[in-house]
Amino acid sequence: MLFLSALLLVVAFLVGSLPLGDWLLRRSGLDSRVNNAHNLGIENMLRRVGPGLAAASAALDAGKGLVAVLMASSLALPEVMVLAALAAYLGHLNPPRALYGSTLPRGRGNLVLLGVLAGLSATGAVPLWAAALPVLVYAAVAGFWGYVSAATLAGLATFAVSVALLPLGVPAKLAALGLLVAATWRFKENLGRMMDGTEPRVGEEVPMAGKRADVVVAAFMIHPMTLKDFWSVGRFAWLKPMVERGLVSEASVRHLADHVRPMKVGELHGIRTAEGKEIRCYLLSSPLLPDRFRDAPELATSRAIEGARLARELGAEVFGLGAFWSVVGNKGIDVQAAVPEITITNGGAYTSGTIKAAIPGILAHFEGSGRDLKAATAAVVGANGVVAFGIARTIAPQVAKVIMLGRDLEKLERSATTLRRANKDTEIITTTSYDTLREADLMFTATSDPNPVIFPQHVKPGAWIFDEGRPADVDVSVEAIPGVRVIPGGVVRPPGSMTSNIDLQFGEGAVPACLAETLIIAATGEHHRKSLGAQTLTENINFFVEQAEVLGFTVVD
Repeated sequence: MLFLSALLLVVAFLVGSLPLGDWLLRRSGLDSRVNNAHNLGIENMLRRVGPGLAAASAALDAGKGLVAVLMASSLALPEVMVLAALAAYLGHLNPPRALYGSTLPRGRGNLVLLGVLAGLSATGAVPLWAAALPVLVYAAVAGFWGYVSAATLAGLATFAVSVALLPLGVPAKLAALGLLVAATWRFKENLGRMMDGTEPRVGEEVPMAGKRADVVVAAFMIHPMTLKDFWSVGRFAWLKPMVERGLVSEASVRHLADHVRPMKVGELHGIRTAEGKEIRCYLLSSPLLPDRFRDAPELATSRAIEGARLARELGAEVFGLGAFWSVVGNKGIDVQAAVPEITITNGGAYTSGTIKAAIPGILAHFEGSGRDLKAATAAVVGANGVVAFGIARTIAPQVAKVIMLGRDLEKLERSATTLRRANKDTEIITTTSYDTLREADLMFTATSDPNPVIFPQHVKPGAWIFDEGRPADVDVSVEAIPGVRVIPGGVVRPPGSMTSNIDLQFGEGAVPACLAETLIIAATGEHHRKSLGAQTLTENINFFVEQAEVLGFTVVD
C-alpha cells in the first residue's frame, strides 16, 4: 500500500506539471509564458487571447487537479487524496524543465487548486463545506480587496484550518498546510509588490508589449545608493527600526541584499508623448549597494541578466540599465547576449546628448548673470572619462582656462595636448589634485565614484557646478556656500504628467537621461539605437536629442 501510495503521488505530480494550457496556446501561435506575464493570471490571459482559448486553458488546468485527486481516490484513503492534491499543485508550480525549456511559466495555479477542491469534495475526502468555504473566502477577499494573491492565500488558510478540524490523519493536515506554504512561497513577490503598492488589482489593465498600439511598455533597473534608500522600498521598511535599534547589523542587511533577486518595486505613470502615445515603465531593483558593483562584478552582471528576464516576463520590450547597472557586463553587452528577446540599453547616447544640449544653456545663463565667460576658469572633474572629455572639448573655446582633473595624469596630458592644438588661446592644465578646483568659476563633474568627491574646501563662493555624476559627485554641504549653484546633469522631464511611487531623487516629474533613452526607444520602436558597450555613435546621440524634442522630452537645466 505504501509503494502504491507513493507511486500515485508521483503520478499526481506529473499530471500537475503537464503544460496542457501552454500546449493549447502554442498550437494557436501564442506563448503563455509571455502572454501571461505573471501579473493577474487568468484575467490577463482572458484579455490577451480572448474568452475561448482562455476558458479552454483554464479548464485544462482545473482538470489536472481534478484528475490527480480522482486517481488517488482508487485507494479510498482521504489522506492520500489530500497529499495528491498537494503533489499536483507542486507539479504545476515547479514543472520539470524538460517540459518547458529554459523559461518556466509563472502561473499561480488557482485553477489547479479549484480542481483539487472539486475532486476532494466529489470523492468524499473532505465534506462539501470544507471545499466550498475556501472558494467563498477567496471570492470575498478578491472582491473586497482586489488582490488575487491575497485572496488565494486566505482561501488556502481557510482550507488548512478546515482540514485541521476534520477527523483526518496527520498526513492530510500537513498536506493542507503544505498547500498554504507552497502558495505563500510562490506569491512572495506578489506580497512584496502589495507592500510596495505596485501589485495590480482585479480589473486593472496590465500593460504589455504589443497589446495596444497607443501604449508601449519599458522597464528600468535601479538600485539603492545608500542604506537609507534600501528602506524606501515598502517590503524592506521593517528593517529600518531594527537596524536603528541595533537588532540587525548593517552587515547583515548588506548580506541580505546580495541574495535578493530582481523585483518590481515601482512604476512610472502619466507619461504621454506629444503624439499621444502612452509610455508605461516598470521600475525593477535588486538592492545591491554601489560598492558591490566594484567588489562583485559577476554577481552584479548575474542580477542584471535576471532583471532583463523579469522585464520581459512583465511584458516590457525595452530594458534600461540605470546608475551602476549601466556598467555591468561590459556596459550591457553581456546582458543583451544572455537575454536577446528584449532590447537592452545603458542609456549612454542620450546621456551624452543631454550634456550636449544643456551646456550651451548653462554657459548662457552664466553670462546672463553678469559673469564674464571669456575670462572664466572652468574645471572638468573626471576628465579621463569619455563624457567628461567631451565636456572639456565643448567648453574649451569659450573660457580663459580649463582645469582637467582625473586619476591618470599621463592620459590627461594626451587629452590636453589635443585640446591645446585646437584652442591655442585657452590655458589648459592637468592635475590629480582636487585642491586646484578652488580657483574654478565653473565646474563640470562626471566621475563614476560611488561617493561624493567635491566638498566645501574645493569650491569657492559663487561657483557654478554642473554635476553629471551618478551618484552625485558634489556633497550636499557644498550648497551652503554663498552664491554656489549646483545643477544636476543628465536630468530630463518626460512629456505628460509623470508620477511614481518611488522617489528617483531627480526632482518631481524628472528622470535620469539613461531612463529617458529607454522610454524613447520604446516610443519610437528604434531598437537598433540602443546603447551598449563603451562606444557611443554620434548619429545615435543626435537621434535621441532630435526624437526627445519631437516626443516632448525636455532637458532640465
